[in-house]
Amino acid sequence: MTTARKPEHPRSPVAHSRPPRQNVTGGQQSTTAAVLRGALPPARRFWWALAAGFASEASAVALLAVSAWLIVRASEQPPVLYLSFAVVGVRFFAISRAVFRYLERLTGHDAALRQLASTRASLVRRLVPLAPDGLAGTRRGSVLGALVDDVDELQNLPLRVVQPLVSSALVALGAVVLVAFVWWPAALALLACLVLAAAIATLWGWVSGARAERSIAPLRARLADAVLDHLTALEVLEAFGAEERSRERIAQADAELRRAVVRRSGAQAATTALVSLLAGAASIAAVLVAAPGLASGSLDAPGLAVVVLVPMAVFEVFAAVPMAASAWRQVRASAARIADAVPTEPPAQLAPESASSTGEAPALGDGLLLRGATVQWPGADDPALRDVDLTIRPGERVLVMGSSGAGKSTLAHALVRFLEVDGGYDLGSRSVHDLSPDDVRLTVGLCEQHPMLFDEDIRQNLIFARDTATDAELEAALDRVGLGDWLRERGGLDARVGERGALVSGGQAQRLALARALLRGFPVLVLDEPTAGVDPEASALLLTDLLRAVRDDQAVVVISHVAVSDGLVDRVVRIDDGRLVA
Repeated sequence: MTTARKPEHPRSPVAHSRPPRQNVTGGQQSTTAAVLRGALPPARRFWWALAAGFASEASAVALLAVSAWLIVRASEQPPVLYLSFAVVGVRFFAISRAVFRYLERLTGHDAALRQLASTRASLVRRLVPLAPDGLAGTRRGSVLGALVDDVDELQNLPLRVVQPLVSSALVALGAVVLVAFVWWPAALALLACLVLAAAIATLWGWVSGARAERSIAPLRARLADAVLDHLTALEVLEAFGAEERSRERIAQADAELRRAVVRRSGAQAATTALVSLLAGAASIAAVLVAAPGLASGSLDAPGLAVVVLVPMAVFEVFAAVPMAASAWRQVRASAARIADAVPTEPPAQLAPESASSTGEAPALGDGLLLRGATVQWPGADDPALRDVDLTIRPGERVLVMGSSGAGKSTLAHALVRFLEVDGGYDLGSRSVHDLSPDDVRLTVGLCEQHPMLFDEDIRQNLIFARDTATDAELEAALDRVGLGDWLRERGGLDARVGERGALVSGGQAQRLALARALLRGFPVLVLDEPTAGVDPEASALLLTDLLRAVRDDQAVVVISHVAVSDGLVDRVVRIDDGRLVA
């Protein structure tokens, strides 16, 4: 559609006509805690995974305890009848461990992935009101990272943080109770070793790996920024001899990310080694405290095997605790980045959804009227437009001129309600403040400096403007904008335009955007610097063709730094330093 939003290239050497903008922080920011709460599946769905995880880990501990008791008791050669219960227990726990593990993975991943889809959809819904001008100062790699990598990381909250911690805590508590029934001094020793292991392993993981874990998400976004900048501005980089420096920037970002991942892995390996050492210490402590009981006859040999070997199984389960602490730090860092990237409420400078969309274009009536309009970009200190009075009548063609940064593009974005207008703005007999911005854009359409073209064929790049259009109507629209011969040379509507229009020139992209506008039939059409990126010699011809292609009853606002031939526009107005001067 002609209101496609222009991609930003913040570090590209290409100059834009918009004023410089700061990073958008307007509106109340989402809290990290709110993002984390939203990442947790509902209890009714996640409860089954927690129960299955606990049952699986408990079965593992019970399997070792029963096996130890059975082996030692069998060595005493009692009647087989006394061993049958333990034999059945070994078989039961061996099978149930695998079954519950499968159920845990099945239900846990189902709940986490369902919630992940809901979280991502919610994030997109919150981003939509910000586009395009609420995201203009945001790095595209950061937004991409928030939508993809950071949201993906949130699935680890239920799977690698909550579930392991709940299962490990309950199993450890149950194991201590089990050992207490056999020999309570050994239970105290096991409890002390578990507490010590939790403290040391978590503290060591925080000291050695916390910084690396928190830096992974920002470094990943930095790498995405570097790759996106390189690919989207490759032609410009090559033209200015900066392509090698851009490659070095990508390599540096990749190396820093790799170092952070290696540091995190090293910290996790060291933490696992500490837990293994403490597991051995727990078994040795169990031997020491149980030896007097065995010597006095208060503890039999099968009981000794249980109190000595159960700590090994418990610490195997407990090994998930420091890993969960590491996962928690990464999840929290990702949640904080999401909270920073997406404000709960759009900035006040963006047009609010004051009314729900009706899906019907407001009548143009007597035209479009601005009275004392003041417009400001999100994050900017001063308004870009001040006290502008402008009237656009039906069928009138107005040329808006001005120097770069004077406020021309600001006016275009205000007319289509991307930016809020402080002052009067009437469409026909109605104030746009009483209309949904989406409805206003059904009447006022925008062709931006760099039209968005999708990596599809020409047909798909046109038909979404009016999905009922036939191929004949699409070809007629292209003929009107001077692309008829080009279309036939390319082989028809099935020809592809390439990624972001890589297979078409700047002028052809503008003509395709205008063809979309013609198909849509906007009563008011705003052309924002339609000759940007076009050879100067061809600019006047392109502008002439664009103006001749629109219908006589369409009002057209042309924003351009290129003069227009006499007879193509009804009047010329000039913007200087945010004010209408003529």
